[in-house]
Amino acid sequence: MLLSFAGHGNRAISSSRTLAAMDLPDPVVSIDELNEFLEDAFPGATRAYRVESFTEVGCRLRQGVDATNTRPGGTISGPTMMGLADAAAWLATLSRIGIVPLAVTSNLTINFLAKPGLADLVAEAEVLRLGKRSSITDVRVFSDDTLVAQATVGYSIPSDGG
Repeated sequence: MLLSFAGHGNRAISSSRTLAAMDLPDPVVSIDELNEFLEDAFPGATRAYRVESFTEVGCRLRQGVDATNTRPGGTISGPTMMGLADAAAWLATLSRIGIVPLAVTSNLTINFLAKPGLADLVAEAEVLRLGKRSSITDVRVFSDDTLVAQATVGYSIPSDGG
């Protein structure tokens, strides 16, 4: 499916390429730098997620599942999915602005769409807006290729670079 947008002349873009991607800067840090930052920023913390890849519009994280993030009924807890969505939005933002430790969540709305299986969770974050002081990111969380949650996450970026 091709979409055409006013202000972009006759240039049609694929629906898989969003308007955000047209104005979003390329990553300014590497995947390894983000993962190392997480290790250094939270020493000794149990964190099961890692940045797996960058996309044109954000990043992709993977989180393994174990007894610490499951709940009765053979599924993954809501707080686990919410934490992964928040981390994906934060790291998608940092991938474009650099390591800014004090960029903080300003808003998070999540929709739980299906019961996840006891399999790795994958979060795909798409930065919809990136400004000097804030970002808005759409995050989709998958389990076994099934969309299980969707979140919209706002981040506040400190003016002094934090």
